[in-house]
Amino acid sequence: MAAQLTAHQLTDKHRSTLDQALDAIRTRAYWSPHPEHPKAYGEGSALEGSLSAAEGKAAFDALLGSRFDLGQPGTDGWVTGEVSPYGIELGVEYPHTDLDVLLPAMRAAIPAWRDAGPEARALVCVEILARISARTHEFAHAVMHTSGQAFMMAFQAGGPHAQDRGLEAVAYAYAEQVRTPDLADWSKPQGKKDPLNLRKQFTAVPRGIALMIGCNTFPTWNGYPGLFASLATGNPVVVKPHPRAVLPLALTVQVAREVLADAGFDPNLVCLATERPGEGIAKTLAVRPEIRIIDYTGSTAFGDWLETNARQAQVYTEKAGVNTVVIDSTDNYKGMLSNLAFSLSLYSGQMCTTPQNLLIPRDGILTDAGPRSYDEVVSDIAGAVSGLLGDDARANALLGALVNPDVKARLEAAPGLGEVALPTRTVENPEFPDAVVRTPVIVKLDGTKPDAEAAYLSECFGPVSFAVAVDSAADAVDLLRRTVRDKGAMTVGAYTTSDEVERAVEEVCLEECAQLSLNLTGGVYVNQTSAFSDFHGSGGNPAANAALCDGAFVSNRFRVVEVRREA
Repeated sequence: MAAQLTAHQLTDKHRSTLDQALDAIRTRAYWSPHPEHPKAYGEGSALEGSLSAAEGKAAFDALLGSRFDLGQPGTDGWVTGEVSPYGIELGVEYPHTDLDVLLPAMRAAIPAWRDAGPEARALVCVEILARISARTHEFAHAVMHTSGQAFMMAFQAGGPHAQDRGLEAVAYAYAEQVRTPDLADWSKPQGKKDPLNLRKQFTAVPRGIALMIGCNTFPTWNGYPGLFASLATGNPVVVKPHPRAVLPLALTVQVAREVLADAGFDPNLVCLATERPGEGIAKTLAVRPEIRIIDYTGSTAFGDWLETNARQAQVYTEKAGVNTVVIDSTDNYKGMLSNLAFSLSLYSGQMCTTPQNLLIPRDGILTDAGPRSYDEVVSDIAGAVSGLLGDDARANALLGALVNPDVKARLEAAPGLGEVALPTRTVENPEFPDAVVRTPVIVKLDGTKPDAEAAYLSECFGPVSFAVAVDSAADAVDLLRRTVRDKGAMTVGAYTTSDEVERAVEEVCLEECAQLSLNLTGGVYVNQTSAFSDFHGSGGNPAANAALCDGAFVSNRFRVVEVRREA
């Protein structure tokens, strides 16, 4: 096919963006090419050709009840069934594919993509992200109505923040591939004999087809790093969405295929694999010999299954963890309460980074407002959450909707685990009356009781937190260590004015490999990370075997093959 995007055009358009991304991962300073504000898009904005809010909503509405034909090889039927957590039946039909036809077609696309080299691949990936960015308003509605996120969160986390994470992966992929030169002249002196001379050629070679298994809660944010890390290192990617969250990734595949074709490459480098109810296509794909890389976000059970059974593939998993906050003391009690309340409430706690266990000494803590007993601290946190969510409009904007019935079931079972410090309440959403919106529950537990331990040492995904009474700050640190070591954690937080306690918490996180946030009292929260600067997960504890993003996340997606010739 004739290329509509030449290498020269891609360089002129995107090389500076790639260079800025490379600089950002080196300096770890704040940078983003993707605006967070909805008004930055549309006619007259700096983002030429981007959809306005009204255009994005219209584009999303036009997808409802439609057939989403990607032109993939091997289509043997159609799959539908997505229902928004806000109560809307999406009714979109997606292609179901014969894998015995699809996977060979994807493999056939590898040589030209491999031979294009790291820079060309990176620039094509940046173009894909740029076209996705232009449709951010459309993607925001798709993310909202598959994940249950409130619109603004779906816009930001599902749009620019996800795009940033994708670009970050591209930058790391490019940096790792160009670490080795394309050519090297090698000369070994032989004394009086002529030297030995070789010309050595080095090529970054993809492993094979990558499988990206999407999640329900953050289909783009969690999906883009693996997708773009694999694609930028030369691997075709088959995208297998969560059955409840197909649309955002189907749109992603659509854009990727269009850009690849425009740049003169085979669009089958990126394909969609949907499943019929109960089909379990992820397990089938995961052990196919063609699949050489797997990216997965979801339950520990299936993550462990992948790591055990998909032996032919490099497997990158983000699984469950028990995120913990140590509350020892603070010099900004009001700020601590406000910060924790927001962290516990955002997206109804349906984030892999949301704090679950709040470890509080049973004798209380010291604060700038005077000493506070354990009961007072818990009551004040509950009051801060209630105050934050007291207005239904604000509550809907922060909480979104419960993503599935399992989350609701855990929420409703939580009061049976201990003394309820903050009961959940139902919030009505006038725009979406069928949405299930519930405020968080906080349960008090005694950290020394074996029956309580069974509760707080298990992930309770959703708007459920445990205020765990411990004997001292030292006991809190010990429990933190055991939690991270045995159960894993995506995030750890701590509030303390003690240098000794701070050092002890930091030492635990260094030894057990967990990302730590200390004394957050302002507008940065423990459950949020910034691309190009913060690492999401560490890859060093049971919650995840990889970090988003670092060199290790990309470097084993390709190998370097050497060809030596006599010079």
